Amino acid sequence: MNKNIIFDTGPIISLTTNNLLWILKPLKQIYKGNFYLTKPSKYELVDHPIATKRFKFEAIQVMEIIKNGTLEVIDSVEIHQKALQLLDSANHAYVSSKKNLVIVQHAEMECLSAASTNESDTLVIDERTTRLLIEGPHFLQKILSDRLNIKVDIDHSALSNFKKLLNRDIKIIRSSELVVLAFELGILDNYLADIPNARKVLLESILWGVKLHGCSISRLEIEQIIKMEKV
Repeated sequence: MNKNIIFDTGPIISLTTNNLLWILKPLKQIYKGNFYLTKPSKYELVDHPIATKRFKFEAIQVMEIIKNGTLEVIDSVEIHQKALQLLDSANHAYVSSKKNLVIVQHAEMECLSAASTNESDTLVIDERTTRLLIEGPHFLQKILSDRLNIKVDIDHSALSNFKKLLNRDIKIIRSSELVVLAFELGILDNYLADIPNARKVLLESILWGVKLHGCSISRLEIEQIIKMEKV
């Protein structure tokens, strides 16, 4: 299996807005594999914001790590075709009152398609729905029902087709796992302040930082990670 990791837009935004995008370079050097963005992700992160006033500086930062080779853009007809099939199956997998619920967007399925098509080790995505669609589709059914306050059924044929299109297991991680790994490897040691419990404060701050910028990590998970790290 190739050592490829595909990044969705969410984790890149989360890292950028927390001034942590730079950790990808040392992480890639340790990983000794490829870090990829899909073409739609690059459009969302760079091409569109660079032509506007909002998030232009963030776009410039992403442009720089693409320029230095930390992130590479991956694109193919096969990725596009499978993405459309995944999108159709996912958005037919949950039904309420005989109507299909639109639960995922095209850009997310491009990332998932790229991971599947290129036999990548991992997909980095902060968005909870896509992660649960892969890892816990029945739990996602309950969440959708509770959130929308309606009865939600699973179209097992569409869900089965979605899994068939993936054709294998894909490991899902979030930006929170990336920053914890960087913390464990000492990549963030320069941020250790001269204060009591400096390591705990640093770990807590980066986890809350990514949570507040879109990472689907709960308060309980943050507390558990801090406890496990014994800081």
